[in-house]
Amino acid sequence: MTTIRSRLTIWYTVAMGVVIVAFGTALVIERRHPSFDELDQRLSLEAGVALGYITESHRVLGELTTLDSVPGRGGVGWTPMKVLATDVSGYLEGMRDPLIVVDSQGNLLYASAEARTLSYSALEAMVGLLRPRPGVQVTGTVKLEAVGAVRYLAAPLPDAGPNIAALLVATPTHAVTFEPRQLIRSMLVIAPLILLGSVGVGYWLAGRALQPIQDMMDELEAITDGRSLHRRLMVPRSGDELARLAIEVNGMIARLEQSFSGLRRFTADASHELKTPLMVVRAGVERALTNPGAPADSIEALDDTLNQINRMSELVETLLTLARADEGRTTLAVEEKDLGPLVAEAAETAGMLGEAREISVTASLPEHPVLLPVDSGRIRQLLLNLVTNAIKYTPEGGAVAVELEDTGEQVTIRVKDTGIGIAAGDLPHVFDRFWRADLSRDRTEERPGFGLGLAISRWIAEAHGGSIGVQSRPGRGSTFTITLPRAAAAPSGPS
Repeated sequence: MTTIRSRLTIWYTVAMGVVIVAFGTALVIERRHPSFDELDQRLSLEAGVALGYITESHRVLGELTTLDSVPGRGGVGWTPMKVLATDVSGYLEGMRDPLIVVDSQGNLLYASAEARTLSYSALEAMVGLLRPRPGVQVTGTVKLEAVGAVRYLAAPLPDAGPNIAALLVATPTHAVTFEPRQLIRSMLVIAPLILLGSVGVGYWLAGRALQPIQDMMDELEAITDGRSLHRRLMVPRSGDELARLAIEVNGMIARLEQSFSGLRRFTADASHELKTPLMVVRAGVERALTNPGAPADSIEALDDTLNQINRMSELVETLLTLARADEGRTTLAVEEKDLGPLVAEAAETAGMLGEAREISVTASLPEHPVLLPVDSGRIRQLLLNLVTNAIKYTPEGGAVAVELEDTGEQVTIRVKDTGIGIAAGDLPHVFDRFWRADLSRDRTEERPGFGLGLAISRWIAEAHGGSIGVQSRPGRGSTFTITLPRAAAAPSGPS
């Protein structure tokens, strides 16, 4: 799952990578020019010495070139060629870097010892840089075969006579103290380590920055229903956006708590106030039913009225129970009981309810007593709700099974049926109040109800420190599972 923390870590790492690349590029560019400036100063110094010596030698000696014989093409015969005078070339042999001198036609007159160590093609390339003859000093970089990149300086020789035109001095760029290629290589080795470290640091920083949000999420997850609305989020002392968020959320929870409290009070008060009128109406209807002089058609109408009054009284009593439970004003009469007889009694009731529709009911109980501190009346109500639902939604000829299992640390009760089942989309809502599935839980005479039975069942299970869940598939029945821990259930609060 993608989280804000992981996204922040990724962006932090990307930003760090961009910064490293930008810094490295800027460093290479910034250091490259000073390094070449150092080479250019070195070449300018050597060229100046050579220029000065050649010019002065021409002023003193006059013509500085002589004829010399060199092997002809293919090694056949000898070819006369102009070369620099020995007196001058001998002095230039002491130059540190490769040096060449050419005449006005671009022919080579002299190559220093360093230049003669170069390959023929490299030497020709250097000579070609002096064609045409430079009018002023020119510096640049060129790549030579078997040598690599070299920095060169080409300068004219206007005062060395008509036969000497220009000279060129060059030096490889690897002589630079700060080599950009080496820097790039070092960065390629170091950059992954820096990025790896930035991932760890970014993840840690994101965790620190988002910890208040994680605390808020944990606290909000604990506020699962209307009974937890008294809790509030801790407001960070930073005074930043997170503090404002916590204040706003606390304000929203306070408003929800006020609304829920008002709704509970209304439900409890309305249910309590309806009990007395319903009792009076029921007493009047029962008295009219016992009147021997009442007409037969009136007796039937009164009987239907009494059934509806009883249903309404049951609804009012259920609503009053839930309202008191929400306010924590319901007490459990807890005492150690054997759950076996309670489960057997519920299975027997289910058998009687399903007898007319030929629904078979079975009970599976341990041989030993299953003692547990419970409110026997509430547990009986829970079991009756489940078995009644199982019979109600199981078609004719189906089966219902009630199981009691003691695992030592907890007790498990299961109510299984072969009924119509519940759709997967409806399962999360089966314990909601007044909720009934559209198809399987319609309010008909065949399946009457208010949709509060399972809500009451969940409250009873949770009041005992346990839980209730359901597994179901349409057309294959349902299984309701109640889990009760061995620890004694505490009373919910004063009545």
